Amino acid sequence: MPNPFENLECLTLENPNAGESDACVIWLHGLGASCNDFANLLPELNLTPGARIRFVFPQAPTMPVSVNNGYQMPAWYDLLSLDVDRKFNAEHLKQASAAIDEIINEQIESGIESQRILIAGFSQGGAVAYDVALNNTKPLAGLMALSTYFATSDSCNFTAENKDIPVSIQHGTQDNVVPPELADRAESVLSEQGYRFDAHRYPMAHEVCREQIVDISAFINRCLPLAD
Repeated sequence: MPNPFENLECLTLENPNAGESDACVIWLHGLGASCNDFANLLPELNLTPGARIRFVFPQAPTMPVSVNNGYQMPAWYDLLSLDVDRKFNAEHLKQASAAIDEIINEQIESGIESQRILIAGFSQGGAVAYDVALNNTKPLAGLMALSTYFATSDSCNFTAENKDIPVSIQHGTQDNVVPPELADRAESVLSEQGYRFDAHRYPMAHEVCREQIVDISAFINRCLPLAD
């Protein structure tokens, strides 16, 4: 069976006024969404003036999704149930994770050090982001988990290279798509594994709010400061 995650399309945006990029944020959208979703958020971020950050927004392939009666939509993996112990196609998620790792490699080949690459993801994209960052053997700049869950916590390698990775977990208290309990579970796993992380809760549903944009900006600025 062909791998639907080979040669993912990406929307890539650079700061045209800052010169050649020396850092990168790879940002994964959620189920049924598109690479433009978070690209549209960039003008609202309060990034450090002069930051030379490249933003890469991969587009998930279109596939049938079981919880939506097999309807085809952009997805990082087939979702089999929506209960709190949600079942998913583990092979899809691993393929997606490998595809994002290839994008990381492409950024490194372009001249950006792995320590200057931040992985972010919303909902399904966040589940992939957890897997990418905490299994990675290349040290990364940070992990931003937005309204998501740690789907592969039971199989994660928790590699030494990213034991000290900065992590920001952000979730809505009124989220009825990915219940806040799933963010709590992720935090418990990270605590047990000895990770340090920032935990943020917002009075919102499965979305992004104004208060959160301030925290997103601050986290990116902290993980990707101006290079010397």
